[in-house]
Amino acid sequence: MQNEYDNERFFEEYAKMSRSRNGLNAAGEWHQLKLLFPPLQGKTVLDLGCGYGWHCTFAAEQGAIQVLGLDLSRKMIEEAKKRNAQRKIEYCVCGIEEYEYPENMWDCVFSNLALHYIENIEKIFQKIYRTLKQNGVFIFNMEHPVFTAGVGQDWIYTESGKPQYWPVDNYFIPGERNTHFLGCDVVKQHHTLTQILMGLLNNGFELEAVEEAKPSEEMMSIPEMKDELRRPMMLLVKANKK
Repeated sequence: MQNEYDNERFFEEYAKMSRSRNGLNAAGEWHQLKLLFPPLQGKTVLDLGCGYGWHCTFAAEQGAIQVLGLDLSRKMIEEAKKRNAQRKIEYCVCGIEEYEYPENMWDCVFSNLALHYIENIEKIFQKIYRTLKQNGVFIFNMEHPVFTAGVGQDWIYTESGKPQYWPVDNYFIPGERNTHFLGCDVVKQHHTLTQILMGLLNNGFELEAVEEAKPSEEMMSIPEMKDELRRPMMLLVKANKK
């Protein structure tokens, strides 16, 4: 997994994003994502790709007794320790693929907008299943396959600059996609919906919820969000270990 988030220019641009400056309530998917969490009172929570640590703080405030936030980016972990430090939260510079995933360790494993950087996503599903306790919950939010399929991850525009349509190309060919995000070249991994959902089912998970993220009515009032209902951007999934 490459680590663009320690690139100085990229990190500076990421810090300008609304979700970076204002936390969870500024994240377009949060109004749906927060409803997927089980009661966390007395539970242990692992956050894969924790970023600034917003979700770690949410888990701690919901009563989790132990929270571990992992991120490959040293800059992200440093920022998380500044913004979201709590006694019950531990942060560690560690990639999703490098973590040891001790058996029967966590009640809830969570990942937000990180799994589309992972090449072998089914292998990660196997490890997460192993590290969850019985009846544990796995919740994740990743870029939608329709969003990752296209090479450019951008609209096709009219001559006047108006978004015309969202291109979907080579959908059934998974693998690396070279994109341009926040002024930098970024490498992501495209996975089909079949790969994602069957990858969970084939490794013992029971699907409880699958949702496609869409902006809330409040966010739809923001002019720059007017085209967001025209194509799915994120996929939200809740799966249980039985």
